[in-house]
Amino acid sequence: MTTTIDLNEERLQAFLDRAFADLAASYGGVMVSLGDRLGLYRALAGAGPLTSAELAERAGCAERYVREWLGSQVAAAYVDYDPEAETFELPPEHAAVLADPDSPMLITPAYNVPASMWMDEEQAARAFRSGEGVPWGAHDERLFCGVAAFFKNAYSGVLVPQWLPALDGVVERLEQGARVADIGCGHGHSTVLMAEAFPNSTFLGIDAHEGSIAAAIDHAATAGVSDQVSFEVGTATDHPGHDFDLICFFDALHDMGDPVGAARHARAALADGGTVMLVEPYAAERVEDNTGAVGRLYYSASTVLCCAHARSEGGEDVLGAQAGEARLAEVFAEAGFTHWRVAEQTPFNLVLEARA
Repeated sequence: MTTTIDLNEERLQAFLDRAFADLAASYGGVMVSLGDRLGLYRALAGAGPLTSAELAERAGCAERYVREWLGSQVAAAYVDYDPEAETFELPPEHAAVLADPDSPMLITPAYNVPASMWMDEEQAARAFRSGEGVPWGAHDERLFCGVAAFFKNAYSGVLVPQWLPALDGVVERLEQGARVADIGCGHGHSTVLMAEAFPNSTFLGIDAHEGSIAAAIDHAATAGVSDQVSFEVGTATDHPGHDFDLICFFDALHDMGDPVGAARHARAALADGGTVMLVEPYAAERVEDNTGAVGRLYYSASTVLCCAHARSEGGEDVLGAQAGEARLAEVFAEAGFTHWRVAEQTPFNLVLEARA
């Protein structure tokens, strides 16, 4: 027996338009990644109006491909076009997002993350069916460089000038000379940023992924802070060291299979009066309040990356990237912390302060 469903044509068309726009955006993401990889955005930045031939020459690419790529950028409103002169121009505001390697708004490295998610789709499907986890190190290599580069630029604009000063008394201790642990440090960019800003302090970065620790050691050497910074392979529940004045979790706690155990281990490793700085993706408390582009991105990444890794560490009802402040507060209360507050809040992050 066939059941006929009456569809609201207006609602159907509206959703079809939205779904097609999302499909177009996924195609466009490949164009953005190519534009970054080939130096096309950097060649456009600050150059004024250019023809496709001029851009191709500046970037060392074939003009016919560049001309078609530019069409995709005009269609997406990423690049301005003068039809009379047939020239293309990247506005400076767009260059800050697409071309400036030092801009805290640079978004192009993040396209490596969905690239890795597509490569790992089959293993994600297996995890869905089995309930098993997927450890961080099992993902495609583009994930690690994409996450590290994206967070490096994002943190560079806020970590030292805004987030650390939002914590009670922490900057003063760092200026005098503090012991700091960065748990889940990845490629070590957050660790290095703090070391560069506070030369009297010493820093220990911990991460379970050996490849990331190797990259972190190289980054510290390049920045000239190897005398202040050391990195070790370890987990949040067994890392060495004690009497830390500051212990940081930068967008990492929700990836862990035992967040209460990680918080408890941090509490035991703190010096008297020490502080835990917890940076987590921004989330409201309810699913219906986490709609929109930010919530969509975070839930999607959490599904195949964050929850998957936490499950690989034995986690059951894992936090996920949209845990929210109240759930995180419960974790730290269970771990024995008595002081807890939101130190800073942005559309993208919660910065939380905890003390024993």
